[in-house]
Amino acid sequence: MQKTRKPTWKELLDREQPLLLPCAHDALSARLIERAGFTAYSIGGFALVGSRYGIPDIGLAAFGEISAGIRDIMAATSLPVMVDGDTGYGDVKNVAHTIEGYEAMGASSIFLEDQVAPKRCGHMAGKDVIPAADMVAKIKAAVGARRNKDFFIIARTDARAVHGLDEALRRGEQYLKAGVDGLFIEAPQSVKELERIGGAFKGVPQIANMLEGGQTPVLPPKELRAMGFAMVAYPTTLIFRVARTIERALADIKAGKAIAGNDGVDFAEFKDITNFDKWARIEDAYRPARGAAS
Repeated sequence: MQKTRKPTWKELLDREQPLLLPCAHDALSARLIERAGFTAYSIGGFALVGSRYGIPDIGLAAFGEISAGIRDIMAATSLPVMVDGDTGYGDVKNVAHTIEGYEAMGASSIFLEDQVAPKRCGHMAGKDVIPAADMVAKIKAAVGARRNKDFFIIARTDARAVHGLDEALRRGEQYLKAGVDGLFIEAPQSVKELERIGGAFKGVPQIANMLEGGQTPVLPPKELRAMGFAMVAYPTTLIFRVARTIERALADIKAGKAIAGNDGVDFAEFKDITNFDKWARIEDAYRPARGAAS
């Protein structure tokens, strides 16, 4: 049976605005995102390195470690995905290598940021940004490296926290001229700033990043769409809830509480989530008959 063609990122944005992007931190969360009916998702460095390596998002992992995690996550679902390219892990040649790697892996979209390496989560203190001209060079290298024009490249600037919103918007203009398809102005600090960003680049797909406990007010998708945002990302929602649920389950075990009837899925449900029936059918179809001659 012929596989259905995966929609491009531009096609998704034409169909669904805002495009809701829950962040998968592992293969299981990606599978659950698909089962929940989302049309796309994201993979962010914060949740991935926290889940896979137990480390903070402060530049401790590079392309090799992060791309390995992204490959495993993408294998669990056929949904289009936006991946976090961080700073591109070096200079312009490293940026080109990052673009080539994720495009070949099957990602639909990527965002690259203008932080100084080692980078850190966009809502943490202590970050800095490279000169705008250096980021423009990285963007041109990224655009030049992609093989398919449908691979959607987004430029992220973290200049708001360092130099103010005016500088972040100026950088957005420069990054658009360098050839990116979308913009990501990270960590605005008020509703008014969100409104200003959303209205600053008419017709340009922009991301609103809804991080619980971060610098940016968390608003409903409809409000963000009305402001002009085409994509709404949720980089921490799933991983934060998973971490709390695991803590509570461990506390129950330690306290000797009964585990039957808890808030988790049951055995049958988990088998369904992990496609047990599919693999059982394959096993039954191709298992050699008992007693067959060798």
